Amino acid sequence: MVKDYRNKVGQRTGGIKLYAELKAQMNIVNIKMGRDKFFKFLRNNDLLVRKLKNYHITTNSNHRFHKYKNLIKDSVPTRPEQLWVSDITYVKTENGHNYLALVTDAYSKQIMGFKLDNHMKASLCVDALKMAIKNRKYPDKKIIHHSDRGFQYCSNEYTKFAESNGITMSMTEQYDPYENAIAERINRTLKYEYGLRLSIKNTELAQKMTKEAVYIYNNLRVHFSLDLRKPAEVHMNPNIPYKSYRRNKKNLKQLNI
Repeated sequence: MVKDYRNKVGQRTGGIKLYAELKAQMNIVNIKMGRDKFFKFLRNNDLLVRKLKNYHITTNSNHRFHKYKNLIKDSVPTRPEQLWVSDITYVKTENGHNYLALVTDAYSKQIMGFKLDNHMKASLCVDALKMAIKNRKYPDKKIIHHSDRGFQYCSNEYTKFAESNGITMSMTEQYDPYENAIAERINRTLKYEYGLRLSIKNTELAQKMTKEAVYIYNNLRVHFSLDLRKPAEVHMNPNIPYKSYRRNKKNLKQLNI
């Protein structure tokens, strides 16, 4: 059951999520096992998820373009399509690095738009944002777009396109791992759970793998921050309180837009 689930949803799905998703199936075949015993089973069968590390710089903030203020500092979203977060990560291929631009809804964790190609031009991010706008479910609501200060997001091509579609720009102002934590966490999830950290044969195959990974992430993968629900489900049924990744949550306030 564990291997079948991981083959379908993600090889790095952890024990708590596995237990929540497999419990009903286990009951059907009369497997009586609490969560502690389930973790012992995973450990004894070498099925626990190992920690991994990766390092690659994709952000260049040393450029001439205007840098926007951080409009979301110490704030959290209260609904879908109130705050989008964007970032770029790399994907290795046998022909060199490819780059993946993502636009994610901060409330529902649904990936709204993405684009993978063999360059880091501003057009890569613009194409991801175009898809996100096309996939909107609440087009009458106002959106803040938050990103790092990379030249792609600060470029006139990107900012003019975003603002012409009624999107307000926001950017990180200093190095704080929580300032764009959602985007960075999703980058890592796609790479380490869906094979995008491996060296892929070519760009075409990487694009197909990315499309499949995004579908699984949005529609099949449960999230702790969503009370073990799926992003697409929460995006259409936004009835849960937002859970921040910050350790100190006392000073957080609701995003006002």
